[in-house]
Amino acid sequence: MAYDEGLAHRVRELLEDHPGYDEKKMFGGLCFLLGGNMAVGVTGEDLMVRVGKQGHDEAMAQPHARPMDFTRKQMTGFVYVAPEGTAEDDALQAWVDRGAAHAESLPPKQPHHPTPAVQ
Repeated sequence: MAYDEGLAHRVRELLEDHPGYDEKKMFGGLCFLLGGNMAVGVTGEDLMVRVGKQGHDEAMAQPHARPMDFTRKQMTGFVYVAPEGTAEDDALQAWVDRGAAHAESLPPKQPHHPTPAVQ
């Protein structure tokens, strides 16, 4: 699935100075990670925000948010935000800050190094 590169660029500019910043192709789009934990992503034209289980209901009450149903099953703790909800820079900043706060509240993940094959 293609993703909105303009939106990805706007998100990148907001997050790239955070400690532990990284990008990874996931969920059919591009995800932005902090400390190895997903904060936000771009899939199609939507912003995907990881808000956590405690932040899910409040995030869903916001305009232009809808459940993330990547697997055709609602994923609690994640929401999609339609393009109308990220068109203004302040609105995008608020969503990115929400995802970053959740990602930074989690313990950093250790990089995965594959175990060499035993010969």
